[in-house]
Amino acid sequence: MAIPWWRDAVVYEIYVRSFADASGDGVGDLAGIRQRLPYLRRLGVDAIWLTPFYSSPMADGGYDVADYRGVDPLFGSLGDFEALVADAHEHGLKVVVDIVPNHSSAEHPWFQEALRGEHRDRYVFRSSPERPNNWQSTFGGPAWTRVADGQWYLHLFAPDQPDFNWRNPEVHAEFLDVLRFWLDRGVDGFRIDVAMGLYKAEGLPDVEDQSFQSRSPVWGQPEVHEVYREWRALLDTYPGERMAVGEVWTDDPADLALYVRPDELHQSFNFAWLQAPWSATAFRKVIDDTLATVPFATWVLSNHDVVRHRSRYETADPGTGLARAKAAMLTMLALPGSAYLYQGEELGLPEVKDLPPEARQDPVFFQTGGEMPGRDGCRVPLPWTTGGASYGFSPDGVLPWLPQPDSFEALSVAAQEGDPGSTLEFYRRALALRRELVGEIPHTIAWLDSPGDALFFARGPVVCVLNCGTEPVPLPPHDRVLLASGHLPEDRLLPPDTAAWLHA
Repeated sequence: MAIPWWRDAVVYEIYVRSFADASGDGVGDLAGIRQRLPYLRRLGVDAIWLTPFYSSPMADGGYDVADYRGVDPLFGSLGDFEALVADAHEHGLKVVVDIVPNHSSAEHPWFQEALRGEHRDRYVFRSSPERPNNWQSTFGGPAWTRVADGQWYLHLFAPDQPDFNWRNPEVHAEFLDVLRFWLDRGVDGFRIDVAMGLYKAEGLPDVEDQSFQSRSPVWGQPEVHEVYREWRALLDTYPGERMAVGEVWTDDPADLALYVRPDELHQSFNFAWLQAPWSATAFRKVIDDTLATVPFATWVLSNHDVVRHRSRYETADPGTGLARAKAAMLTMLALPGSAYLYQGEELGLPEVKDLPPEARQDPVFFQTGGEMPGRDGCRVPLPWTTGGASYGFSPDGVLPWLPQPDSFEALSVAAQEGDPGSTLEFYRRALALRRELVGEIPHTIAWLDSPGDALFFARGPVVCVLNCGTEPVPLPPHDRVLLASGHLPEDRLLPPDTAAWLHA
């Protein structure tokens, strides 16, 4: 039986606004992505995941959708999207698109009707002299906004993003039709935003803790699973192994596994790996918990919503963050399952922490009065060339929508291309080797004895070793080194903050 393409895929997340600008307005677009498809194919990924490109007022970077079947002119046209899908498939790349079912834009026609008092049951409206409950927006501030006639509507994110009422059958029917619209245009899968949201507990009770937990009136209601059964049944009617992966934040791996039962989603993001500290013990626990509970694991270190992992791993010792980032990535690629990369990590890009307040655009920054920096720092446009106003992100002379630091020039694709010591070439070697090995090694791991704060495991004849400690450790027996994230003295010792693949 053939293995589905998504089970072991390496998926590259493209934050559309920040990947490549072909139109010259300083904002990334679909034509820019299309121009860079050869780069992605050479990098060695199997699929691309596009963040929302739908019609939107951009209150939350496109995650506030005004038309789920339209391409925003900022990004191009529906024809541009169809050409991108066709070209991606010609390059052997699958295309996964974001779907945002928890909320729409306040400018969506349905919500505009609701503001006029029509069909309000499509959203979560309540009549109350005060706010209906104590729920808070994930972006800061209350989760309720009052409209002109005195009713309140729920928005778990920005006020511009009213939550749908999934207890209304019209919402179910609408999203099934939206999925068909994009499936008919050749998309290979969907990444589901806030997949554990959608339903809220009956009665909307107050909460003591509203964090992303598996047991909460706000998140993870059992009714959500019926939605994904409907979606899975639809996906299964299409050829080509169409798939869906959920953004599910939960503190319980068993709860995560519920989303990937045989009749629900194909995958769910494993954020425990992303959240783990730099520790062999912590990494091993996440690996054990994941492989014991989730049938088709996913692994991810960065995305458009979190601080880039190079900066998360940084210490007072310069260079530690990049060394750890490369070691963590090599370890991740050795694990059974699929890996999700975030654009720019192959260049070793750090989080941009010193963006001026006037440049910031994330609603998190504004809703918290600047107390939280928001997510702009991981969304700074990519550097492609040395020199120029945007290092090749936009045509000559055009400034990007977020300013790039001077340090990006030395990290650009052009600066790293062909340099065997660069992060880019390391990623290319790692992905090429993984592609070569993945069909030949078992889909299970065996733990090996490891000294200190190190992690050793085997997948058949391939042994992955990671040293999270502060002292070098001896390598296990092997006949050759396949790849290492740093220098291995005499192929006998594994230095701190280093990983390697060995052939036993």
